[in-house]
Amino acid sequence: MKWSPPRRLTGPTTWPGLRRGTARVRFTALYVALFLLSGTALLAITAAVASGGSSDSRVAPGNGADRPATAAQAMGRIDELEQRLVQAHDAQTAQILTGSALALGVMAVVSVGLGWFVAGRVLRPLRVMTAATRRITADSLHERLAIAGPGDEVKDLADTIDGLLGRLEASFDAQRLFVANASHELRTPLTTMRASVDVALAKPGPVPGITATLAARIRAELDQVDRLLEGFLVLARTQHGEFDDSRLLLLGRTARTALAARAEDIATRGLTVRADRIDESARVWGSHTLLRRVADNVIDNAIIHNDSGGWIEVTVLAEEGKGNDHGAVSLVVESGGPVLDQRRVADLARPFRRLGADRTGTGRGSGLGLSIVAAIAEAHHGTLDLRARPEGGLRVAVVLPHPGDGAPKVPGTETDVTR
Repeated sequence: MKWSPPRRLTGPTTWPGLRRGTARVRFTALYVALFLLSGTALLAITAAVASGGSSDSRVAPGNGADRPATAAQAMGRIDELEQRLVQAHDAQTAQILTGSALALGVMAVVSVGLGWFVAGRVLRPLRVMTAATRRITADSLHERLAIAGPGDEVKDLADTIDGLLGRLEASFDAQRLFVANASHELRTPLTTMRASVDVALAKPGPVPGITATLAARIRAELDQVDRLLEGFLVLARTQHGEFDDSRLLLLGRTARTALAARAEDIATRGLTVRADRIDESARVWGSHTLLRRVADNVIDNAIIHNDSGGWIEVTVLAEEGKGNDHGAVSLVVESGGPVLDQRRVADLARPFRRLGADRTGTGRGSGLGLSIVAAIAEAHHGTLDLRARPEGGLRVAVVLPHPGDGAPKVPGTETDVTR
Protein backbone atom coordinates (compact mmCIF):
# COMPACT_ATOMS: atom_id res chain seq x y z
CA MET A 1 0.00 0.00 0.00
CA LYS A 2 1.32 3.40 -0.99
CA TRP A 3 0.65 6.34 1.25
CA SER A 4 0.14 9.70 -0.38
CA PRO A 5 1.39 12.88 1.29
CA PRO A 6 -1.15 14.68 3.47
CA ARG A 7 -3.36 17.12 1.63
CA ARG A 8 -3.30 20.73 2.68
CA LEU A 9 -6.59 22.46 3.28
CA THR A 10 -7.23 25.39 1.00
CA GLY A 11 -9.84 28.09 1.13
CA PRO A 12 -10.62 31.42 2.77
CA THR A 13 -10.05 30.10 6.30
CA THR A 14 -6.42 29.28 5.44
CA TRP A 15 -5.56 32.79 4.25
CA PRO A 16 -2.62 34.31 6.15
CA GLY A 17 -4.82 36.84 7.92
CA LEU A 18 -7.18 34.14 9.21
CA ARG A 19 -4.72 31.48 10.31
CA ARG A 20 -4.35 32.82 13.83
CA GLY A 21 -6.95 32.34 16.54
CA THR A 22 -9.72 29.82 17.02
CA ALA A 23 -12.07 28.58 14.32
CA ARG A 24 -14.82 30.74 15.81
CA VAL A 25 -12.68 33.86 15.42
CA ARG A 26 -11.81 32.92 11.84
CA PHE A 27 -15.43 32.25 10.92
CA THR A 28 -16.50 35.56 12.49
CA ALA A 29 -13.83 37.44 10.55
CA LEU A 30 -14.92 35.67 7.39
CA TYR A 31 -18.59 36.58 7.96
CA VAL A 32 -17.72 40.25 8.61
CA ALA A 33 -15.47 40.40 5.54
CA LEU A 34 -18.18 38.95 3.31
CA PHE A 35 -20.74 41.39 4.74
CA LEU A 36 -18.44 44.35 4.14
CA LEU A 37 -17.70 43.25 0.59
CA SER A 38 -21.38 42.78 -0.27
CA GLY A 39 -22.37 46.05 1.47
CA THR A 40 -19.62 47.99 -0.30
CA ALA A 41 -20.65 46.53 -3.67
CA LEU A 42 -24.30 47.47 -3.00
CA LEU A 43 -23.25 51.00 -2.03
CA ALA A 44 -21.17 51.35 -5.21
CA ILE A 45 -24.09 50.21 -7.36
CA THR A 46 -26.39 52.71 -5.63
CA ALA A 47 -23.89 55.52 -6.21
CA ALA A 48 -23.53 54.58 -9.89
CA VAL A 49 -27.28 54.54 -10.45
CA ALA A 50 -27.73 57.85 -8.60
CA SER A 51 -24.96 59.58 -10.54
CA GLY A 52 -26.40 58.31 -13.82
CA GLY A 53 -29.84 59.70 -13.00
CA SER A 54 -28.30 63.00 -11.97
CA SER A 55 -26.43 63.40 -15.25
CA ASP A 56 -29.53 62.56 -17.24
CA SER A 57 -31.57 65.13 -15.37
CA ARG A 58 -29.07 67.84 -16.22
CA VAL A 59 -30.05 67.74 -19.91
CA ALA A 60 -32.72 70.35 -20.60
CA PRO A 61 -35.47 69.25 -22.91
CA GLY A 62 -35.44 70.94 -26.34
CA ASN A 63 -33.24 73.77 -27.73
CA GLY A 64 -33.90 77.31 -26.45
CA ALA A 65 -32.47 78.92 -29.65
CA ASP A 66 -35.36 77.57 -31.75
CA ARG A 67 -38.08 79.04 -29.50
CA PRO A 68 -39.69 82.38 -30.13
CA ALA A 69 -38.15 85.45 -28.54
CA THR A 70 -41.33 86.09 -26.60
CA ALA A 71 -40.69 82.88 -24.68
CA ALA A 72 -37.09 83.80 -23.65
CA GLN A 73 -38.04 84.82 -20.14
CA ALA A 74 -40.12 81.66 -19.66
CA MET A 75 -37.26 79.45 -20.83
CA GLY A 76 -34.81 81.21 -18.52
CA ARG A 77 -37.13 80.52 -15.63
CA ILE A 78 -37.40 76.89 -16.67
CA ASP A 79 -33.60 76.55 -16.88
CA GLU A 80 -33.25 78.03 -13.41
CA LEU A 81 -35.79 75.59 -12.00
CA GLU A 82 -34.04 72.68 -13.68
CA GLN A 83 -30.69 73.69 -12.17
CA ARG A 84 -32.24 73.89 -8.73
CA LEU A 85 -33.80 70.48 -9.28
CA VAL A 86 -30.42 69.01 -10.24
CA GLN A 87 -28.78 70.55 -7.17
CA ALA A 88 -31.53 69.17 -4.93
CA HIS A 89 -31.13 65.76 -6.57
CA ASP A 90 -27.35 65.81 -6.04
CA ALA A 91 -27.78 66.86 -2.39
CA GLN A 92 -30.32 64.09 -1.85
CA THR A 93 -28.05 61.55 -3.51
CA ALA A 94 -25.10 62.62 -1.35
CA GLN A 95 -27.30 62.40 1.75
CA ILE A 96 -28.46 58.89 0.78
CA LEU A 97 -24.88 57.74 0.14
CA THR A 98 -23.69 59.23 3.43
CA GLY A 99 -26.53 57.57 5.33
CA SER A 100 -25.85 54.30 3.56
CA ALA A 101 -22.15 54.48 4.47
CA LEU A 102 -23.00 55.16 8.12
CA ALA A 103 -25.52 52.32 8.10
CA LEU A 104 -22.88 50.07 6.57
CA GLY A 105 -20.45 50.96 9.36
CA VAL A 106 -23.06 50.34 12.07
CA MET A 107 -24.09 47.03 10.53
CA ALA A 108 -20.42 46.04 10.22
CA VAL A 109 -20.13 46.38 14.00
CA VAL A 110 -23.41 44.52 14.48
CA SER A 111 -22.24 41.81 12.07
CA VAL A 112 -19.28 41.06 14.35
CA GLY A 113 -21.68 40.09 17.14
CA LEU A 114 -23.99 38.26 14.79
CA GLY A 115 -21.07 36.46 13.17
CA TRP A 116 -19.69 35.46 16.58
CA PHE A 117 -23.11 34.12 17.60
CA VAL A 118 -23.70 32.25 14.33
CA ALA A 119 -20.17 30.80 14.35
CA GLY A 120 -20.74 29.57 17.91
CA ARG A 121 -23.99 27.91 16.91
CA VAL A 122 -22.35 26.27 13.89
CA LEU A 123 -19.36 25.04 15.90
CA ARG A 124 -21.34 23.89 18.96
CA PRO A 125 -21.59 20.24 17.77
CA LEU A 126 -17.84 20.21 17.19
CA ARG A 127 -17.22 21.53 20.72
CA VAL A 128 -19.46 18.81 22.11
CA MET A 129 -17.55 16.20 20.12
CA THR A 130 -14.19 17.59 21.28
CA ALA A 131 -15.22 17.53 24.95
CA ALA A 132 -16.58 13.99 24.66
CA THR A 133 -13.44 12.79 22.87
CA ARG A 134 -11.19 14.27 25.54
CA ARG A 135 -13.06 12.35 28.23
CA ILE A 136 -12.45 9.06 26.44
CA THR A 137 -9.16 7.43 27.48
CA ALA A 138 -7.59 4.01 27.05
CA ASP A 139 -9.63 2.84 30.05
CA SER A 140 -12.95 4.09 28.65
CA LEU A 141 -12.80 3.17 24.98
CA HIS A 142 -16.27 1.61 25.34
CA GLU A 143 -17.78 5.10 25.43
CA ARG A 144 -19.07 6.66 22.23
CA LEU A 145 -19.90 10.18 21.06
CA ALA A 146 -23.40 9.16 19.93
CA ILE A 147 -24.14 12.55 18.37
CA ALA A 148 -27.83 12.88 17.46
CA GLY A 149 -29.10 15.01 14.62
CA PRO A 150 -29.61 15.05 10.87
CA GLY A 151 -27.28 13.12 8.61
CA ASP A 152 -25.00 16.03 7.80
CA GLU A 153 -21.21 16.35 7.74
CA VAL A 154 -20.96 16.71 11.53
CA LYS A 155 -22.98 13.53 12.08
CA ASP A 156 -20.79 11.70 9.57
CA LEU A 157 -17.67 12.86 11.42
CA ALA A 158 -19.08 11.73 14.79
CA ASP A 159 -20.01 8.32 13.37
CA THR A 160 -16.52 7.97 11.88
CA ILE A 161 -14.92 8.75 15.27
CA ASP A 162 -17.24 6.23 16.95
CA GLY A 163 -16.14 3.61 14.43
CA LEU A 164 -12.50 4.42 15.11
CA LEU A 165 -13.08 4.11 18.87
CA GLY A 166 -14.69 0.72 18.31
CA ARG A 167 -11.69 -0.52 16.35
CA LEU A 168 -9.30 0.85 18.99
CA GLU A 169 -11.26 -0.87 21.76
CA ALA A 170 -11.14 -4.19 19.93
CA SER A 171 -7.41 -3.80 19.31
CA PHE A 172 -6.66 -2.91 22.95
CA ASP A 173 -8.77 -5.80 24.24
CA ALA A 174 -7.08 -8.25 21.88
CA GLN A 175 -3.64 -7.05 22.95
CA ARG A 176 -4.39 -7.28 26.67
CA LEU A 177 -6.06 -10.67 26.28
CA PHE A 178 -3.10 -12.02 24.32
CA VAL A 179 -0.58 -10.84 26.92
CA ALA A 180 -2.60 -12.24 29.80
CA ASN A 181 -3.27 -15.60 28.10
CA ALA A 182 0.30 -15.98 26.86
CA SER A 183 1.68 -15.23 30.31
CA HIS A 184 -0.62 -17.77 31.94
CA GLU A 185 0.06 -20.45 29.35
CA LEU A 186 3.83 -20.06 29.59
CA ARG A 187 3.86 -20.58 33.34
CA THR A 188 3.13 -24.30 33.00
CA PRO A 189 6.18 -25.20 30.87
CA LEU A 190 8.35 -22.96 33.04
CA THR A 191 7.23 -24.77 36.16
CA THR A 192 7.88 -28.11 34.45
CA MET A 193 11.40 -27.08 33.41
CA ARG A 194 12.20 -25.78 36.88
CA ALA A 195 10.98 -29.03 38.42
CA SER A 196 13.06 -31.07 35.95
CA VAL A 197 16.19 -29.13 36.89
CA ASP A 198 15.49 -29.68 40.59
CA VAL A 199 14.91 -33.41 40.04
CA ALA A 200 18.15 -33.74 38.07
CA LEU A 201 20.13 -32.11 40.87
CA ALA A 202 18.35 -34.11 43.57
CA LYS A 203 19.28 -37.55 42.17
CA PRO A 204 21.43 -39.70 44.48
CA GLY A 205 25.08 -39.78 43.76
CA PRO A 206 27.59 -37.06 42.95
CA VAL A 207 26.52 -34.45 40.41
CA PRO A 208 29.17 -33.41 37.88
CA GLY A 209 30.35 -29.87 38.34
CA ILE A 210 29.46 -28.81 34.82
CA THR A 211 25.94 -30.19 35.30
CA ALA A 212 25.51 -28.25 38.51
CA THR A 213 26.79 -25.07 36.80
CA LEU A 214 24.46 -25.47 33.84
CA ALA A 215 21.54 -26.24 36.14
CA ALA A 216 22.19 -23.11 38.19
CA ARG A 217 22.38 -21.01 35.03
CA ILE A 218 19.17 -22.52 33.65
CA ARG A 219 17.46 -21.95 36.99
CA ALA A 220 18.54 -18.29 36.97
CA GLU A 221 17.26 -17.82 33.42
CA LEU A 222 13.97 -19.49 34.33
CA ASP A 223 13.60 -17.13 37.26
CA GLN A 224 14.27 -14.20 34.93
CA VAL A 225 11.59 -15.41 32.49
CA ASP A 226 9.21 -15.91 35.40
CA ARG A 227 9.77 -12.32 36.52
CA LEU A 228 9.22 -11.17 32.96
CA LEU A 229 5.90 -13.01 32.73
CA GLU A 230 4.86 -11.62 36.09
CA GLY A 231 5.66 -8.15 34.76
CA PHE A 232 3.51 -8.85 31.69
CA LEU A 233 0.60 -9.89 33.88
CA VAL A 234 0.87 -6.83 36.11
CA LEU A 235 1.18 -4.50 33.10
CA ALA A 236 -1.85 -6.05 31.34
CA ARG A 237 -3.87 -6.00 34.56
CA THR A 238 -3.01 -2.37 35.23
CA GLN A 239 -3.73 -1.16 31.71
CA HIS A 240 -7.09 -2.92 31.81
CA GLY A 241 -7.94 -1.37 35.16
CA GLU A 242 -8.61 -4.76 36.75
CA PHE A 243 -8.03 -4.29 40.47
CA ASP A 244 -10.56 -4.44 43.26
CA ASP A 245 -8.33 -4.32 46.34
CA SER A 246 -8.42 -0.54 46.69
CA ARG A 247 -7.88 0.83 50.17
CA LEU A 248 -5.88 3.41 52.06
CA LEU A 249 -2.16 2.79 51.98
CA LEU A 250 0.57 4.43 54.04
CA LEU A 251 3.08 5.03 51.27
CA GLY A 252 5.93 5.95 53.61
CA ARG A 253 5.70 2.68 55.51
CA THR A 254 5.44 0.81 52.24
CA ALA A 255 8.69 2.40 51.06
CA ARG A 256 10.46 1.47 54.32
CA THR A 257 9.17 -2.11 54.00
CA ALA A 258 10.55 -2.31 50.45
CA LEU A 259 13.95 -1.05 51.66
CA ALA A 260 14.03 -3.53 54.54
CA ALA A 261 13.19 -6.43 52.21
CA ARG A 262 16.20 -5.53 50.05
CA ALA A 263 18.69 -4.97 52.84
CA GLU A 264 20.81 -7.92 51.70
CA ASP A 265 21.08 -6.67 48.12
CA ILE A 266 21.89 -3.18 49.36
CA ALA A 267 24.65 -4.51 51.60
CA THR A 268 26.05 -6.75 48.85
CA ARG A 269 26.51 -3.77 46.55
CA GLY A 270 27.78 -1.53 49.34
CA LEU A 271 25.10 1.11 48.82
CA THR A 272 24.40 3.90 51.27
CA VAL A 273 20.69 4.56 51.89
CA ARG A 274 19.33 7.92 53.06
CA ALA A 275 15.74 7.61 54.22
CA ASP A 276 15.35 10.38 56.78
CA ARG A 277 12.74 12.26 54.73
CA ILE A 278 10.04 9.60 54.67
CA ASP A 279 6.69 10.75 55.99
CA GLU A 280 5.14 7.53 57.28
CA SER A 281 1.74 9.19 57.68
CA ALA A 282 1.45 10.03 53.95
CA ARG A 283 -1.65 8.22 52.68
CA VAL A 284 -2.79 7.29 49.19
CA TRP A 285 -5.88 5.51 47.95
CA GLY A 286 -5.62 2.68 45.46
CA SER A 287 -4.77 -0.95 44.82
CA HIS A 288 -2.75 -2.27 47.75
CA THR A 289 -0.92 -4.82 45.58
CA LEU A 290 -0.10 -2.46 42.72
CA LEU A 291 1.03 0.47 44.88
CA ARG A 292 3.36 -1.82 46.78
CA ARG A 293 4.67 -2.91 43.39
CA VAL A 294 5.42 0.75 42.61
CA ALA A 295 7.62 1.08 45.71
CA ASP A 296 9.32 -2.25 44.99
CA ASN A 297 10.07 -1.41 41.36
CA VAL A 298 11.49 2.08 41.88
CA ILE A 299 13.75 0.87 44.70
CA ASP A 300 14.81 -2.21 42.69
CA ASN A 301 15.66 0.10 39.80
CA ALA A 302 17.81 2.26 42.09
CA ILE A 303 19.66 -0.80 43.42
CA ILE A 304 20.17 -2.62 40.12
CA HIS A 305 21.20 0.37 38.03
CA ASN A 306 23.65 1.88 40.47
CA ASP A 307 27.40 1.96 40.93
CA SER A 308 28.93 -0.35 43.50
CA GLY A 309 29.41 1.66 46.67
CA GLY A 310 26.91 4.23 45.47
CA TRP A 311 23.96 5.78 47.27
CA ILE A 312 20.17 5.86 47.28
CA GLU A 313 17.90 8.53 48.73
CA VAL A 314 14.21 7.80 49.32
CA THR A 315 11.72 10.60 50.05
CA VAL A 316 7.99 10.40 50.71
CA LEU A 317 6.16 13.71 51.19
CA ALA A 318 2.52 14.78 51.36
CA GLU A 319 1.61 18.19 49.99
CA GLU A 320 -1.65 19.84 50.97
CA GLY A 321 -3.86 21.28 48.27
CA LYS A 322 -6.27 24.18 48.11
CA GLY A 323 -10.03 24.15 47.69
CA ASN A 324 -11.24 21.03 45.92
CA ASP A 325 -7.65 19.96 45.29
CA HIS A 326 -6.65 17.66 48.14
CA GLY A 327 -2.97 17.82 47.23
CA ALA A 328 -0.57 15.07 46.27
CA VAL A 329 1.73 12.45 47.78
CA SER A 330 5.11 11.96 46.12
CA LEU A 331 7.54 9.06 46.29
CA VAL A 332 10.97 10.21 45.09
CA VAL A 333 13.91 7.83 44.71
CA GLU A 334 17.27 9.28 43.67
CA SER A 335 20.36 7.21 42.98
CA GLY A 336 23.91 7.69 41.85
CA GLY A 337 25.45 6.36 38.70
CA PRO A 338 26.78 7.52 35.35
CA VAL A 339 25.61 10.71 33.66
CA LEU A 340 22.53 9.97 31.54
CA ASP A 341 21.04 11.68 28.50
CA GLN A 342 17.79 13.38 29.53
CA ARG A 343 16.44 13.10 25.99
CA ARG A 344 16.57 9.31 26.28
CA VAL A 345 15.65 8.99 29.95
CA ALA A 346 11.94 9.47 29.19
CA ASP A 347 12.04 6.25 27.12
CA LEU A 348 12.71 4.27 30.30
CA ALA A 349 8.98 4.48 31.09
CA ARG A 350 8.26 2.41 27.98
CA PRO A 351 8.47 -1.41 27.98
CA PHE A 352 11.89 -2.90 27.22
CA ARG A 353 13.58 0.47 26.91
CA ARG A 354 17.04 0.85 28.40
CA LEU A 355 19.91 3.27 27.93
CA GLY A 356 22.09 0.84 26.05
CA ALA A 357 22.12 -2.89 26.75
CA ASP A 358 22.24 -2.10 30.44
CA ARG A 359 22.90 1.13 32.29
CA THR A 360 25.50 -0.32 34.64
CA GLY A 361 26.37 -3.67 33.15
CA THR A 362 24.78 -5.75 35.93
CA GLY A 363 22.78 -7.80 33.43
CA ARG A 364 19.69 -7.78 35.66
CA GLY A 365 16.23 -6.42 35.08
CA SER A 366 13.51 -7.23 32.57
CA GLY A 367 13.03 -3.75 31.14
CA LEU A 368 9.46 -3.59 32.45
CA GLY A 369 9.99 -2.12 35.92
CA LEU A 370 9.51 1.58 35.21
CA SER A 371 6.90 0.97 32.51
CA ILE A 372 4.85 -0.90 35.11
CA VAL A 373 5.30 2.02 37.51
CA ALA A 374 4.12 4.45 34.82
CA ALA A 375 1.04 2.31 34.06
CA ILE A 376 0.12 1.95 37.75
CA ALA A 377 0.58 5.68 38.36
CA GLU A 378 -1.63 6.53 35.39
CA ALA A 379 -4.29 4.05 36.53
CA HIS A 380 -4.35 5.88 39.89
CA HIS A 381 -4.53 9.32 38.20
CA GLY A 382 -0.91 10.03 39.07
CA THR A 383 2.26 10.71 37.12
CA LEU A 384 5.77 9.34 36.77
CA ASP A 385 8.61 11.81 36.24
CA LEU A 386 12.09 10.66 35.24
CA ARG A 387 15.00 13.08 35.45
CA ALA A 388 18.68 12.57 34.76
CA ARG A 389 20.74 14.10 37.57
CA PRO A 390 23.43 16.52 36.33
CA GLU A 391 25.97 14.88 38.67
CA GLY A 392 25.04 11.40 37.42
CA GLY A 393 22.31 8.94 38.24
CA LEU A 394 18.54 9.09 38.01
CA ARG A 395 15.69 10.77 39.87
CA VAL A 396 12.39 8.87 39.82
CA ALA A 397 9.33 10.72 41.17
CA VAL A 398 5.90 9.09 41.47
CA VAL A 399 3.16 11.63 42.29
CA LEU A 400 -0.25 10.32 43.39
CA PRO A 401 -3.35 12.27 44.40
CA HIS A 402 -3.93 12.72 48.12
CA PRO A 403 -7.17 11.01 49.23
CA GLY A 404 -8.14 13.96 51.43
CA ASP A 405 -9.64 13.91 54.90
CA GLY A 406 -12.95 12.62 53.59
CA ALA A 407 -11.51 9.37 52.24
CA PRO A 408 -13.05 6.23 53.72
CA LYS A 409 -11.01 4.56 56.43
CA VAL A 410 -10.71 0.82 56.10
CA PRO A 411 -10.31 -1.00 59.41
CA GLY A 412 -6.91 -2.57 59.75
CA THR A 413 -5.30 -0.54 56.98
CA GLU A 414 -2.48 0.75 59.15
CA THR A 415 -1.79 -2.76 60.43
CA ASP A 416 -1.82 -4.35 56.99
CA VAL A 417 0.67 -1.98 55.40
CA THR A 418 3.32 -2.64 58.01
CA ARG A 419 3.32 -6.39 57.57
